[in-house]
Amino acid sequence: MQDIDNQVELIVKACEDKKGIDVKVIDVSGRSSVADKFIIVSGNSAPQVKAISDAVEEAMDKDNRPNFIREGYSDAKWILLDYDNILVHIFHKDEREFYDLERLWEAN
Repeated sequence: MQDIDNQVELIVKACEDKKGIDVKVIDVSGRSSVADKFIIVSGNSAPQVKAISDAVEEAMDKDNRPNFIREGYSDAKWILLDYDNILVHIFHKDEREFYDLERLWEAN
């Protein structure tokens, strides 16, 4: 489990370095078949959302952990980065409020 914790730390630091807003780590192990951790963060603008995504990918690439899937980059409203056991959700702040993933996953 230490490996996943190290990955989470890298991702959270990358988000914070780009001034990501309200970074949350949610443990979904045992409740989701797609991941053990969700990391949710938001940005104030499309360029900031993309910058957060780029920073996460760069940090993980340097750690030899390329992502499996990247979705939503061109629109930059909700970017999903899939690192197998970690899903990173990078939202534009308005989209984050609308989808409210924290409410869905923290309540379970």
